This record gives sequence, structure tokens and C-alpha cells, in this order.
Amino acid sequence: MAFPNSEDRLARAGGFLASRTESAPAAQRIYEILRGRIVSLELPPGATLSRVALAKEFDVSLTPIREAMQRLEQDGLIRIIPQSKTVVTKIDVAQLYEVHFLRVAVEAEVARRLAEAPDPVLLKKARAILTMQETLIDNLDEISLFNDLDEAFHQTLFAGVGQMNLHAMLKAKAGHLSRLRRLDLPKEGKVRKIMRGHWAVLEAIEAGNPLAAQEAMRDHLAGSVKRIEEMRREYPDYFKAAA
Repeated sequence: MAFPNSEDRLARAGGFLASRTESAPAAQRIYEILRGRIVSLELPPGATLSRVALAKEFDVSLTPIREAMQRLEQDGLIRIIPQSKTVVTKIDVAQLYEVHFLRVAVEAEVARRLAEAPDPVLLKKARAILTMQETLIDNLDEISLFNDLDEAFHQTLFAGVGQMNLHAMLKAKAGHLSRLRRLDLPKEGKVRKIMRGHWAVLEAIEAGNPLAAQEAMRDHLAGSVKRIEEMRREYPDYFKAAA
């Protein structure tokens, strides 16, 4: 079914992405929402979280709040100080580099395998996501939706090789990297560069060129990490001090 304008496409994307969270159990839903706030920097490094206030906001008992916070602490995104407070952690560059190394290795292999036997159904879905994402290039007010579609694109590729558990593992570990990317995203030309990278990956897969798909993915994932020191100088309070 064709959508006649960008507003319809955005509505379709927003509805699809929101449904994944709305249908989840309470602890999972709260975890996803709080993680989204932290990764988007709505809750910046150093921000405090109150279990009581969150329980009131989400209209739940303290149990799902506690479960969600435990997961966020496992992800390295918050620090729970017993009998004191819970704070959003600063970006840990050492962990960021480790996750980036792992992500590049895994996603390059995902792209290579997809290009060995391109699946028309998967390619159609991935192309639809990128087409929706294109409508947001000049609209930074919708940057959260742009990020959601970015994640949906990569998730679709993982699904194509049957590795959704691996995708979930990488996502859980990638909080520091995701926050770095969010700091970098408003930079001039960054959104367009991301889109060029997405299209290069997809077109190499469609062409059945495993080596080109692998290299396109490596190049696409390299961007923000190259700018870590620049980001640290610009946002010193957001980064953990070097050991």
C-alpha cells in the first residue's frame, strides 16, 4: 500500500515502533522507556532517578521499577548506590571502544551473509524503512524517530540471518556508544552521512556483493567513534574521567 505523503509515512513508522513498547510487560516497558531517555540524553549523565517518582509516573508498584533499574545497571547506564540514590552514569570510553569493536565485527558479518543470498522480502522491508528515514533528514525535531528507524534497519538485517538474540545482546551493551552517537548526530551533515551509509549497505546486499556489503557496513559504523576526543572536549561533563 502506497502512502501519499511523508506525514503518513511518519505516522506509520511511529505507530509500528511504539507498539513494540506498549505491548511489553511493565518492567520491560519501563526499561525500554528509561533506556530511551538515557540514550537520547533526555536523562543526561549525572541525572538522578527516584524509584518512588517513577512508580507514580508509570502507575506501578516499586517491583517493576526495581527490575527495570537492575537491567539498566547491568547495561552500565545507571549506578544504584544503596541507601542513597540512583544516578545516570557518564559515558565510559573504554567500554565504548570494546562494544564498537564487537559491533563492527558482527554487523559486517551480517551484511556479508545477507549479500551471499539476498532475500527479496527482507530487502523490501529494509528499503521501506530507509525511505521513511529519508523523510526526516531535514527535520531535527524528529531525531528520536530517525534513531528508532535507524535501529529498525539494523534489527531487520539481524533478523534476516536469524540472529535476534545477538542483536538484543549488542543493544544492551551499546548504551555508551549510543549516547556518543546521539551527541554527534546534530553535527552538520551527520544525518545525510548516516543515510548514505545505510543505502550503500543495502545496495551492496541487493547486488549480491558480500565483500562490498561488508566494507560498506564497516565504513558506516566508523563515523562517530572517530570523533570521541572532539566530543570529550565539547561535553567534558558527559564522559567518565580517563583512568
